[in-house]
Amino acid sequence: MKPFQATLSLIIAGLAHALVSPNGTGRLPALGWNSWNEYGCNINEDVFIGVGQRFLDLGLKDLGYEYINIDDCWSDKAQRRDPRTMEIVPDYQKFPKGINHTADLIHALGLKLGIYSDADLKYDNCNVPKEWVDQYEYTPEGGNSDSPPGYDWGTSKTAKRYNAMRDALSKQSRTIQYSLCAWGHAHVEQWGNNTGHSWRMWGDIYPEWTGQYQWSWGLMPILNQASFFWNTTNFWSHNDWDMLEVGNGNLTYEENRSHFAMWAALKSPLIIGTPLDNIKKPVLEILSNKELIDFNQDNIYGESAFPYKWGVNKDGTSNMTHPAEYWTGTSVKGIHVFILNTQGNEIVKQVLFEEIPGLEGKGEYLVHDMWTGKDLGVFNGHFSISVKKHDTAALRFVHINGKSSCVIVQGIANKTHVGGHPNPK
Repeated sequence: MKPFQATLSLIIAGLAHALVSPNGTGRLPALGWNSWNEYGCNINEDVFIGVGQRFLDLGLKDLGYEYINIDDCWSDKAQRRDPRTMEIVPDYQKFPKGINHTADLIHALGLKLGIYSDADLKYDNCNVPKEWVDQYEYTPEGGNSDSPPGYDWGTSKTAKRYNAMRDALSKQSRTIQYSLCAWGHAHVEQWGNNTGHSWRMWGDIYPEWTGQYQWSWGLMPILNQASFFWNTTNFWSHNDWDMLEVGNGNLTYEENRSHFAMWAALKSPLIIGTPLDNIKKPVLEILSNKELIDFNQDNIYGESAFPYKWGVNKDGTSNMTHPAEYWTGTSVKGIHVFILNTQGNEIVKQVLFEEIPGLEGKGEYLVHDMWTGKDLGVFNGHFSISVKKHDTAALRFVHINGKSSCVIVQGIANKTHVGGHPNPK
């Protein structure tokens, strides 16, 4: 692998300093593929080269997907480090010619290679100084902390461990996208954009709609957390709600659509986690939705979509089954509205223009379906749409300035449905 480079600088982004890399690296959410969700430790060089080729064959590279990420289990856990260089030794059974060779092959495809490492303490804490453990603890699950008011988590030992890697990357000769994974601990949202370009905000993802499996969570618990931590995302600064499970497990077609739409709306990195060999057409269509990718990658508006109304959970409190259902965000193309149905049956959802920031309470708007790419008509004041169980309507609203040759439709759009495609699994 050729040496990396990252000449890093700091600019003001909102109320915090953001890590800025040359050539725009890290300004927008990363798009790519990661091995962990489907392959776990069963990886080798052929897997990654095959995925890279599929990026080209399936048109994913043309849509902006560019990172091929090697997750855990690439190193020789017996030998660990070269005794002379102290470099981590790759598992030569999986990567016979080393990681450099794999990187060269990925680069030859016009793509970029990512790799996993760890900034945590050793499992047995053997010989780890006590001062490396944070004095205070914080986990987003409970939202409670024993730290004093105003404590600067940017000075915590957790932050310092990640900053050490940031500083090492800054001395290299190639720009690097730096993604942190502290699972939302140590208030990473307060200092993450001074350290890396994105940071995980919750436990690992699991391909279920709700619930928890060991330390992994379904889609709705993660989206529930995102309902309260959306406002720290902007250019160079991205909350990471974990890799995509689209196409994995027993997720229905509608659940896959909701997963992709909401992760795109949140400006989370979109990292595919399903095998690309023999990928089913409905799954590929979801992952290839250009309008949702364009919102995620908007070059003018860096902010995440945010909830403007909760829906089923009317009081807006934490709810891992029914998180916020009504979201909005802005792009260069208009005002976008994402309407999630968390209930177990098809529901007619109503959009009241006066409730949506950025929309005028009165006036005519052309409503566009981001899933089908079709205009649904011009509406005045409100719009209703039928949303299938666990599906998400992805809409764009464009104001009609006074005159329009379109027919104005009042109320519900007749026969307008979201969902209903066969299950891709």
